[in-house]
Amino acid sequence: MTHITSMLETYPKDLGDVDRQKLAECIAACFECAQTCTACADACLSEDMVAELTKCIRTNLDCADICVTTGNVLSRHTGYDANITKAVLEACAAACKACADECENHAGMHEHCRVCAEACRRCETACNDLLASLGA
Repeated sequence: MTHITSMLETYPKDLGDVDRQKLAECIAACFECAQTCTACADACLSEDMVAELTKCIRTNLDCADICVTTGNVLSRHTGYDANITKAVLEACAAACKACADECENHAGMHEHCRVCAEACRRCETACNDLLASLGA
């Protein structure tokens, strides 16, 4: 059991019909993706061909910011607003897709981009799975 799951289980109010496992998986995927994207951007900055990685760095950092925000929003349940949750999940899935697509362009030359693309695909899937379970 993760701390994410423990916190969901200790929430004093009913979480409604949300699938707690999908929610926990999505929160974890968001924070992991944020860290991976931040590390990938930093690794790109240390590459000799950094000028050719400008778009990748920007996409990494945008994705990291959106993933952190999504993880935070999903971690709060008091005063829940389904429309905001769905919009944030859609934005996160879109950012993860864009970042994965960009990183895959460089994965053949840079292992950090391959790893980042995998984390982004996992987070994109987790966001879409949670969205589907919410009836989005």
